[in-house]
Amino acid sequence: MPAPNPAPAPAPTGPAAHEKLTPIQRAAVLMMLFGERAAAAVLRNLSPAEVQHLGAAMYSVGDVDQLTLEHVVEEFLVGLNRETGLNHGAPVYIRSVMTEALGEDKAQSIISRINPSSAERPIEILDWMDARSISELIVDEHPQIIALVVACLDYGLAADVLSLLPEEIQPDIVRRIAELSSIQPEALRDLEQVMQRKFKASSTTRSSQIGGVKAAARIMNFTRMQMEQRILREVKKEDKELMQSIMDNMFVFDNLEKSDDRSLQTLLRNVDNEQLVLALKGAGEGLRDKLLGCMSSRAAANLRDEMEALGPVRLTDVQEAQKAIVATARRLSDEGTIVLAGRGGEQMV
Repeated sequence: MPAPNPAPAPAPTGPAAHEKLTPIQRAAVLMMLFGERAAAAVLRNLSPAEVQHLGAAMYSVGDVDQLTLEHVVEEFLVGLNRETGLNHGAPVYIRSVMTEALGEDKAQSIISRINPSSAERPIEILDWMDARSISELIVDEHPQIIALVVACLDYGLAADVLSLLPEEIQPDIVRRIAELSSIQPEALRDLEQVMQRKFKASSTTRSSQIGGVKAAARIMNFTRMQMEQRILREVKKEDKELMQSIMDNMFVFDNLEKSDDRSLQTLLRNVDNEQLVLALKGAGEGLRDKLLGCMSSRAAANLRDEMEALGPVRLTDVQEAQKAIVATARRLSDEGTIVLAGRGGEQMV
């Protein structure tokens, strides 16, 4: 009986890790992106030995970092184009496959660098970077440049980057984001020229909607309570009306009272019970009754007992628990799982 194959070596990590991957590990990375059906279809066309080798390689690349993943996919697409000469319909096909595998934002990030004319929004590469790297990249730039870059990010990532910037400039950055409306192609090109020495930029041929009060409010929704209050106080010193506009567009814990019962029931199933007990300690009677009314009688009674047994709690603990629940609510809303009603009856989407 043949000796079993040795356990596969783990995938390399660190700078230029993609260059150290074996061909079968590169194939394994792609297999992990294909999705279950597509990967199964590929495996059905391989021999048992090939399936064994490829399966072992898939285990070895389970923790591959995003930069390596990006290089492998980009290399695959460039090689595919070179080997097959496919042109007709290729952009549509590639976009469809990449979006299915990586999601819209990451797919666009890679496609825009392979084919710059396809770029749909500026500096997409930042979505592939961690918050600390981005903050270090932009911290020495002019506040307006920083504001533009932060406004381009996913809201959760933008909040993390903002928290890593010096405290004294955070309010100014939020104010500048709130005052943005749209940015024209010429301004984007200027921005990208400034940042070009630090990362590979893409260009766009149309104006892009960046920033604004709603964007600033959504970024603030992901910050910690203490940071949120400090920044809003500083913004108020410069522009009281702007601060109020940001607050009016923020989703806060009290807004949950305006949401429908079905959405709240879904939210409660996704919330940690200890967080809920803490959050309700500082909630108004109307909201408390609304949330407890979305539970079974037994669950509501148990929760009331836990609240009474908890005794006095620090206000900051209550605020952080409420913030965590709001973050969960916003995530579920963004996923389309629930519908949230915002301030003044405005629907949050």
